[in-house]
Amino acid sequence: MTRRRNLHVTLAWVVSFASVLMTACGGGGADPSSGPSTTAIADRPAAEGTATSASCENAEPQALEPEIVRTVDHDATSYTQGLVMFDGLLFESAGRYDSSRLRSIDPSTGDELDSVALADEVFGEGLAVGENGELVQLTWKDGVAYRWNPGGFELVGEFSYEGEGWGLTTLEDGTLVMSDGSDVLTLRDPGDFSVIATHRIDRGVDPVDQLNELEFDGTSIWANRYETDEIVRIDPACWAVTGVVDMSAVRAAATKVAEEDGTRIDVTNGIAQVPGTDRFLVTGKWWPTMYEVTFEPV
Repeated sequence: MTRRRNLHVTLAWVVSFASVLMTACGGGGADPSSGPSTTAIADRPAAEGTATSASCENAEPQALEPEIVRTVDHDATSYTQGLVMFDGLLFESAGRYDSSRLRSIDPSTGDELDSVALADEVFGEGLAVGENGELVQLTWKDGVAYRWNPGGFELVGEFSYEGEGWGLTTLEDGTLVMSDGSDVLTLRDPGDFSVIATHRIDRGVDPVDQLNELEFDGTSIWANRYETDEIVRIDPACWAVTGVVDMSAVRAAATKVAEEDGTRIDVTNGIAQVPGTDRFLVTGKWWPTMYEVTFEPV
């Protein structure tokens, strides 16, 4: 049975109340009609830790395509911002003002097991596993990351940060990696969310922007690129793109299902590795389906 509750986040937890006045659906997957307000690349300061390893610097990324293993139902009302598999369950962060939430899902069926709603003025974003098995959920413009006990969705604390929150994942040593819609990934301490380092992500000789939802598979970081059908594979040893997945065929399949249901979908977003395998669960915003896939060379 699905249990739904409403979390009234106090104003003390919100760093910037200006977002309450906005009706645009932005952030790591905004409504394309409004679009996110991310600082222009040319106006951004140079990031620290730019890739220097000769092993993949300036290398031509490998072309990849998804091979669908199976299809799983997905709540078509969910504006997917973050996915992560943990302790046998799939957890999803959904965005948009008035409808942001965190939910747990049976990955074998797509059935929702539990959910908790964020306050109406909060736009939920990326999701990752933090210290002590907590779930860390970003917000778009509020400068706060919520810390949840995944069993029962008890709010156990929060982190604060500057700038926009988009995607989030966890490296093998527990370090959190965060995106903000630009070409920069930020490494954060899992204990206090302080910045450890920043890395500008290169694709050959050019930076790659619009980095959104993130997933670390033990070797590589995978990142959805907002408003594209691309998932890029990033080598965290040199912070360069080593592979590019073309998700257009999967989006077309989801579009067909939505049209049959008389609904519409938004952009591709959401990627979670199935632990112990080379497979991933992928989906998108308002998609009626998730797809378990492998990424194969073209």
